[in-house]
Amino acid sequence: MSNIAYVRVSTIDQNEERQLKALEKYDIDKWFTEKISGKNTQRPELQRMLEYVREGDTVYVHDFSRLARSTKDLLQLVEDLQLKGVHLVSNKENMDTSTATGKLMVTMMAAIAEFERANLLERQREGISIAKASGKYKGRKAVEVTERFTELYSQYQNRQISKLKFANLYGVSRPTLDKLLKNYEQL
Repeated sequence: MSNIAYVRVSTIDQNEERQLKALEKYDIDKWFTEKISGKNTQRPELQRMLEYVREGDTVYVHDFSRLARSTKDLLQLVEDLQLKGVHLVSNKENMDTSTATGKLMVTMMAAIAEFERANLLERQREGISIAKASGKYKGRKAVEVTERFTELYSQYQNRQISKLKFANLYGVSRPTLDKLLKNYEQL
């Protein structure tokens, strides 16, 4: 039986030290730490942790929002862990899924967290809408197709570079590159 910790911050600029410090008291045997958005469960360290845990292990998180941002994802993760015989303990919420009360509280806390997130996004959209109406918000600057793009596109077409390499060399994300390619190929 092992004590496993999962620590996550959303961006490279954020510091996970607060979470690490809070979980030290649990005598952690194995740490899984990553700097990535929690928008879904397709995160490398989370997946590694899920593969690593065994029956009788306990997974510790600083708070449930580090594990999942949606109720659906959190409940699915809790269920997956329970099927493996793994307990989940949240430091901040002081909950342990090995108890009936803990299971109920996880469901309620996840619903509240999802509600808060939805409200935050709604307020953000309203703020952007007001800023746009008053001419203060223009949105992101569109990425232009340049001569460099054309050079990289030629290399990509000749299978000299991958799509990921193309995106990295051009300084855009994969989804942005996909949009650029779609528009470029329609010309």
